[in-house]
Amino acid sequence: MSVRVAVIGGGRMGAGIAQVFLAEGAWVSVQEAGEEAARAAEGRIAKGLRTAEARRPDVRADEALRRLSLGPVPESAELVIEAVPEDPALKAEVLAQAEARMGPQAVLATNTSSLSITELSAALRGPHRLIGLHFFNPVPVQRLVEIVVTPHTPPEVLGRARRYVEALGKTGVVVNDSPGFATSRLGVLVGLEAIRMVEEGVAGAEDIDTAMTLGYGHPMGPLKLGDLVGLDVRLAIAEYLHARLGPRFEPPVLLREMVARGELGRKSGKGFYVWDS
Repeated sequence: MSVRVAVIGGGRMGAGIAQVFLAEGAWVSVQEAGEEAARAAEGRIAKGLRTAEARRPDVRADEALRRLSLGPVPESAELVIEAVPEDPALKAEVLAQAEARMGPQAVLATNTSSLSITELSAALRGPHRLIGLHFFNPVPVQRLVEIVVTPHTPPEVLGRARRYVEALGKTGVVVNDSPGFATSRLGVLVGLEAIRMVEEGVAGAEDIDTAMTLGYGHPMGPLKLGDLVGLDVRLAIAEYLHARLGPRFEPPVLLREMVARGELGRKSGKGFYVWDS
């Protein structure tokens, strides 16, 4: 894949997105807020590529890392993917800055899992250029990418987005812009009900997760998944969907209490499970 990609945000998601493009031969630039954060992102990407190299003989970590650069979005980027935290104002600002730097033919994408593409695009001079590319965590393992379009998305932008996703060996599903899209809307609803079951003493977290993995074939139970995503992130998405779609997305009291105590899941070491640092 001889494409030039810029990723804005080098956290877990952004680093994973950068990694999968590098593994397939792309040139990738990663933009972070400050040198320390950029070096941390570089370390995450390098670690991920070395892990991939151990599993895939076609991945050469050292060669891939030579195609990685750190810094602002280059004008040569053909695809720019925003992967900053789920803060609408922050995303809108970052997307507007990216649009000002990128070339007229580049595709601009956001990795948001639930925010309105139409509303985010209002900050742009060319709102039709923005498309949703919702990757899943962990990006190198998950095969799905949700491609989110608006009524104004040009066919050529959708076509290019599909081709980029397919070149990564992933499957893209096209979803019209709506709160939570398809996956977050369904996944959050299941996750919130699982939390209510713990709250009401129906069953313990591990038993609920085992029931969903063995009974329904889910690769991971909803409570462990919430820990992996981050319970603060899950709460923010639930609050957004509650405001847009009504009471069925109201966050459980237990979720609010856990976030208030700093029990955020894997990143804090404790959520519904205890995690090694």
